[in-house]
Amino acid sequence: MKKRTFSGLLSLSLLTACSNSIPEFTNASVHDPSVIKVDDTYYVFGSHLASAKSKDLIAWSQLSSGVADGNVLIPNVIEELSETLRWAQSDTLWAPDVIQLADGRFYMYYNACRGDSPLSAMGIAVADKIEGPYKNKGIILKSGMAGTGDDGEIYDATVKPNVVDPDVFFDKDDRLWMVYGSYSGGIFILELDQATGFPLPDQGYGKKLLGGNHARIEGPYMLYSPETDYYYLFLSYGGLDANGGYNIRVARSRNPDGPFEDGEGQAMIDAQGTAGVLFDDPAYAPYGVKLMGSFEFLATGEEPEAVGAGYVSPGHNSAYYDANTGQYYLIFHTRFPGRGEEHEVRVHQMFMNNAGWPAVAPHRYSGEKIGKYTAREISGGYKFIDHGKEITADIAGSEQIELTADGRITGAVAGSWKLAGDHEAELTLDGVVYSGVFLQEWSEAASGNVMTFTAVSATGVSLWGSHN
Repeated sequence: MKKRTFSGLLSLSLLTACSNSIPEFTNASVHDPSVIKVDDTYYVFGSHLASAKSKDLIAWSQLSSGVADGNVLIPNVIEELSETLRWAQSDTLWAPDVIQLADGRFYMYYNACRGDSPLSAMGIAVADKIEGPYKNKGIILKSGMAGTGDDGEIYDATVKPNVVDPDVFFDKDDRLWMVYGSYSGGIFILELDQATGFPLPDQGYGKKLLGGNHARIEGPYMLYSPETDYYYLFLSYGGLDANGGYNIRVARSRNPDGPFEDGEGQAMIDAQGTAGVLFDDPAYAPYGVKLMGSFEFLATGEEPEAVGAGYVSPGHNSAYYDANTGQYYLIFHTRFPGRGEEHEVRVHQMFMNNAGWPAVAPHRYSGEKIGKYTAREISGGYKFIDHGKEITADIAGSEQIELTADGRITGAVAGSWKLAGDHEAELTLDGVVYSGVFLQEWSEAASGNVMTFTAVSATGVSLWGSHN
């Protein structure tokens, strides 16, 4: 049975890591990209019925965009999903997810939302081929109604979910689940029928994992790691636009339906807004390991103006693990400094640190593989990013630091650093230990390979460095 699998990576790895060959990036615009691999090709599906594909996670080809008749995924989408669009009082679709079930067919979990309220509907469309055409099988959940909700109780948007942003996944025991939700009453999980893809009966909206009181938390995505035996729940905090402060977080559990905790052991069920206060970001900002927010690697006085050196409001990610290579990847959309609301797909490698938390590489994936490094190769000047824990529209600009040959960190921050094994990184700043990796990767701004580091603390803060 073919499930959401991520094996057989077509790789430019050795070429990129061992030479100065320039990666040939081709960009695509898919908001809220959700990944699936079919044979030797990776596909991402996103909002507004957009999709793209790639064989190497580097060069992307746009397949579709726009909720209009003629879209290759659902050619007669206005009629096919008319009930959904009518319920949601919308002319577009939000973030979908696609998975292959036991019958070999592809199941798209689509959804639409009014936007200024949680008036939403979610359904399933099925295709024989990954690129469509998909045929509607019906709505499975509704939200935002006045009166009784799908769980038989009065719908209250502060405690009940907005039925959007689905991620459907198999757990390690081959049970099928869907995690979903955005703002409103929080993030929920339902168990699904493996044969039909529809929810198992008598679950209502399912089990709440976190959020509520209109906390700005959305875009859940689940990844199981056989390496750590944890389920990692990725989330996006904040608002998706260029001034919204979107940022990517993660929590983990031994079970697909929780309970989930962050790096400090805080229960994620407590990550919620304050009753009667709309979008109370400070109430839930302390929860979850923050992997990435808005940042920019700034040019020094001797460098030309950087290109491709930062992101604005990165978020709504998917993720996957390649069982053949042991590599992890984070796939997300992002905006960019000085480019307004324009957005593109980006892919970065991730690495599990010695505490079992993912640390994200500072630069986009170019085929690199992690290697064995020496302290001499690592020491030197770095552009340093502290992603912090805030939900903020401010762009974290890089500061200059140096990793000295004798293990000190000097410059904008002071502390110490260590190399363990081939590439494990440990940085200590103000008594806080950050664990991760050193990695040589391609920098678009530098137009060459540079040494980098990524490290995460138990307090859920991520640090990045990129060699000058």
